[in-house]
Amino acid sequence: MQVTTLLRDSRALAALAVPLVLTQLAQVALTTTDTVMMGMLGTADLAAGGLAIVIFNQLRTMGVGLVTSVGNQVAAAAARAEDAARRPGSGGGDGGEEVRRIVRAALAVATLSGLLGAALMLLVGQVLGRLGQDADVVGRAQTMLLALAPGLLPCLWFQVVRQFTVGMRRPQALLRITIASVAVNAGLNWALIHGAWGMPELGLPGVGVATTLVYFLSFLALYASAKRDGVLGPLLSPNIAKADRATVRRLAGLGIPIAATYGSEAGFFSVTALMAGSFGSAALAAHTAVNQLVYIVFQVAVGLSHAASINVSRELALGRTDTALRIKNTALACAGVVMAVVATAYATLPRLVLSPFFDTGSPRDAEAVSIATHLLLVVMVLQFFDCAQNIGVGLLRGLDDTRSGFRITLVGYWAVGLPAAWLLGYAAGLHTLGIWLGLLTGLATTAVLLLRRYGASLRARTGTPRAVPAA
Repeated sequence: MQVTTLLRDSRALAALAVPLVLTQLAQVALTTTDTVMMGMLGTADLAAGGLAIVIFNQLRTMGVGLVTSVGNQVAAAAARAEDAARRPGSGGGDGGEEVRRIVRAALAVATLSGLLGAALMLLVGQVLGRLGQDADVVGRAQTMLLALAPGLLPCLWFQVVRQFTVGMRRPQALLRITIASVAVNAGLNWALIHGAWGMPELGLPGVGVATTLVYFLSFLALYASAKRDGVLGPLLSPNIAKADRATVRRLAGLGIPIAATYGSEAGFFSVTALMAGSFGSAALAAHTAVNQLVYIVFQVAVGLSHAASINVSRELALGRTDTALRIKNTALACAGVVMAVVATAYATLPRLVLSPFFDTGSPRDAEAVSIATHLLLVVMVLQFFDCAQNIGVGLLRGLDDTRSGFRITLVGYWAVGLPAAWLLGYAAGLHTLGIWLGLLTGLATTAVLLLRRYGASLRARTGTPRAVPAA
């Protein structure tokens, strides 16, 4: 019976998670295309463009964090509306209006954070020269940032509509639009870099302009698709002038810890990259390659985390605490299966896995390949915990508990993981292998604490009616 229940729950989770996983992987292809195109321009443009994209991605990631809870809020509101509509004589409730208020407030938050983020991006560009960067690289990076900055607004608007469609459990158009954006981005990159098809020849800034245009077109496409949907259209209200201040404050209160969590995690991995670089170029190359593999596989965790989070919000809005607890086990089981398959590939075919990054038969890359092969053995275990901690953050978000997630990740990443990486990498003399063992320690600690917190929070709710958050 338990196996039957697990399979049924897994199918329900996969219906929402699979489109989200594929969407995440398509977004990885989007950024990879930009990197490849910049590499064709030369080393200086790749360095400058990469620096600009790192700055853009840091601010974009934190901006996305600010609106990530929108999906949970929409899912809970929609579930309450459906439940009210099923009750005889209930009048159907005001769930539709509640969803509209959430969407308007979310677009207001996205607009404010997008404008602030764009301004910060330009300000950071002005101080790059004081951070020890090459003057030529700084000049190129500043033009790239100028082209990227306007794209932050439509990027965050897109994320709001994305969370709205996911919260309403209707994300089908999301995948199609994201896949199409990869092809459009490649074409615009080529045309704007080289001046093809009547476009101006912009060189490196053309990549930034293409990215901005793609974000804008993707937002318009997803918005138009949602407006045409008979269920979504009446609930999609873009008039931010009518945004309810209380709802804006509530979304910001939920979103700020998520943004801080995302920023903290990005910072944690950035510091370990600097540590790996202190052991030489081969160590840094191996670290970069393996980190990219982890990042690709991590998109599975992101999709499962979002889907589990939305389902928890929905089940709790309906008062089904037992089902919400079961979602944790289902998500972890699904993640475990995928991670086991990937781990098998790492163990049996390491050179094939590393071949996109290195010439595995060349003596020039031999040292980096050797280091990366050993790191893959650590990653086989690490990715289970990396996936589990991301699912844990999503589960707590489903409880509207974003502050606990932030506090726990601070402990896991910075109080445990980073000291462990330093001790094992430097004091114990394990170098890059020690750094990754430290990463493993930090992620494992974070995963255990997050999942324990989720279980304790749900047990505390058992038998207690769930309070409906104020709109």
